[in-house]
Amino acid sequence: MKKIIENKKIRVRFAPSPTGLLHIGGARTALVNYLFAKPAKGDFILRIDDTDKDRLVKNSVNDIMQSLEWLSIRWDEGPKIGGPFAPYYQSKRLSIYKKYAEELVKKGKAYYCFCTPARLEILKKTQIAQGVATTKYDGRCRNLTIQEVADLKKSRKDYVIRFKTPEKQKIRFNDLLKGAIEFHNVMDDFVVIRTDGYPTYHLASVIDDHLMKITHIIRGDEWVSSTPKHILLYEAFDWNCPHFVHLPTILSIKGGKLSKREGAVGIKDFRDKGYLPEAIVNFIIFLGWNPGTEEEMFSLEELTKVFSMEKVGNSPSIFDVNRLNYLNGCYIRKKSERELLKILKNFNPKISRIAPDSYLLKVIKIVKSRMVTLSDFFELTSYFFETPEYNTNMLIFGKSERQKTITGLKVSLLMLGDFPELKWSEDYLNKLLVDIVQKNNLSNGDVFWPIRAALSGSKTSPSPTELLFVLGKKESLRRIKKATNLLSDIR
Repeated sequence: MKKIIENKKIRVRFAPSPTGLLHIGGARTALVNYLFAKPAKGDFILRIDDTDKDRLVKNSVNDIMQSLEWLSIRWDEGPKIGGPFAPYYQSKRLSIYKKYAEELVKKGKAYYCFCTPARLEILKKTQIAQGVATTKYDGRCRNLTIQEVADLKKSRKDYVIRFKTPEKQKIRFNDLLKGAIEFHNVMDDFVVIRTDGYPTYHLASVIDDHLMKITHIIRGDEWVSSTPKHILLYEAFDWNCPHFVHLPTILSIKGGKLSKREGAVGIKDFRDKGYLPEAIVNFIIFLGWNPGTEEEMFSLEELTKVFSMEKVGNSPSIFDVNRLNYLNGCYIRKKSERELLKILKNFNPKISRIAPDSYLLKVIKIVKSRMVTLSDFFELTSYFFETPEYNTNMLIFGKSERQKTITGLKVSLLMLGDFPELKWSEDYLNKLLVDIVQKNNLSNGDVFWPIRAALSGSKTSPSPTELLFVLGKKESLRRIKKATNLLSDIR
């Protein structure tokens, strides 16, 4: 293996393929790259590896950038901002890859292959029938003469360029997480330029990482098996290798591959469901990293100070959505009412049209401790904005009786009607309801429960005093009177 790059300045890159939304795994890779570079005043580069034309998904690039920006993972070079090694889209660097591929051919490190897809398919089936564990290209075009190549280029339009993999190769490299890794004779002559002139990921990635002076390649565990190909390419070009770091796999809580239900969805989906960016950042960094302390919540700024690659484990990480929900709820509760109102307005602008800010702030104060995501706000608060519908049976608590419930409601209606609005606070209202219970030989179930049901139409709403406080005197009396009349009309 060639000598490792030892540049003074750390340069890392996140190089996603725009084949869909930015997922949790990709976001984790970007975040680790970012946190590795920032404390050392290094550079974090965003590069779009868009050479696989058949798998490109429209608007993926925008989603990747918007998701990173939402998470506050800012790149120092890349799309939108440029940099000294632009362009940062591989599809705009085709002439560079062609030049270096031709250089490999001239050096005898690569060759033109004119085998048709039909022949390659027959070769593969034959090897499988023979019981070959791993099918490989048989090297038919490996030793064509210059004249044979020239003749074939004239007679055939389609050809690829293959890397001439050394026979009996032994590749050994040191992964900064996994330690020493060895591969023996596992590669055939892999393609570096396709028939359409586009490079494969292996060639384009190595060339760009070298030209962009990348010092550390930090990527997912699935790329370990590709690393020998990359090392061979570095050696063929006589370039120094960067350091390699392969992050542990992320598994579902059941131990298998993540499904969409269990987390293999885009960051945008989490955003649309009402998760906060700081909760996502905090959650994904713990997918493999451990600070070695009891602390479980860090801001991005704090992470840049405490993160170290030495504390990243090598075992697979488990995606537990319950853990994410817990963190998101914690971050929601840490927000002030005004902060949360601003966030909710950005999340769903219609909130500004349903009530004035003064009223919304009171609602938020009451329900934020019950919220797990921003979406919960609308599910938990419908009765604050419209009169609830309910079955009159809900008004009667457990073993209570209809007549006692009616008495509790009527007395409450009378006492609340005389209660001064200047004292309309949770504490005073609670004392009033307690007095009603004690002075009228009633139970809490005869007073607290029917008021709660009358105001919210729900068995799981905030307390009756919280509801009274938010709804205010006029609306509270209207709803309690309606419930009293409904119950009194039952024959």
